[in-house]
Amino acid sequence: MIELKSAGEIAAMREAGRVVAAIHSAVRERADIGVTLRQLDEVARTVLEEAKAGASFLGYHPSFGATPYPGVICTSVNGTMLHGLPTAYRLRDGDLLSVDCGAIVDGWHADGTVSFTVGHARAEDLKLIRVAEETLAAGIEAAVPGGRMGDIGHAMSTVGRGAGYGMQNDFGGHGIGRSMHESPWVPNEARPGRGLRLRPGLVIAIEPSLMAGGGDDYYMADDGWSVCSADGSRSVHVEHTVAITGDGPVILTLP
Repeated sequence: MIELKSAGEIAAMREAGRVVAAIHSAVRERADIGVTLRQLDEVARTVLEEAKAGASFLGYHPSFGATPYPGVICTSVNGTMLHGLPTAYRLRDGDLLSVDCGAIVDGWHADGTVSFTVGHARAEDLKLIRVAEETLAAGIEAAVPGGRMGDIGHAMSTVGRGAGYGMQNDFGGHGIGRSMHESPWVPNEARPGRGLRLRPGLVIAIEPSLMAGGGDDYYMADDGWSVCSADGSRSVHVEHTVAITGDGPVILTLP
């Protein structure tokens, strides 16, 4: 069942979105050469505690996950595209890092992801991040009342694939609200004019991921969580929680 949110409920979700943005800011500031992914997870836990917010990810156990998720953020490095575990891995100069997190405030969830480099950035990584952000922006721009869900996926794939990058369509976006994952599913790639008609009150997480090698294939790592590009190429993931309103899309996970 698809639940449409009232203006007041969207405002409540915005509070959770502010916590997500605060986590991104704090983790990005702390991420440096030699810092472990586990230390970044501790930074995120501190932000959640200070905000008196819950963690959407901690203990989450979907069908594809080998175990309940052990962290409050996903930390995906280089060829890991999604769901990287916050381990003892120490960041290295030039690493490409995606940080995905979810927060709960007064029972309402928000979900978002940022990607950035550590230390000296490679020009090709900066381009990959820029195109991923443009891909996400195109999807958000298409999230308007009267449109179709397929318009969002079409807009994103036009940008991402147009730049020569690979895109997978198995792990896409989702509805969000009282639960982190709700209906409907939000595709990364789709045909325009098809799918669910978009209505005011629908709140969705839009989250494209790109692979620099241009292929679409990926594999699940031995840890049972990490989704990695099959060719080992660098990958990025970006995401915002977005409310569809009569005035257009409103991003709920901005600072």
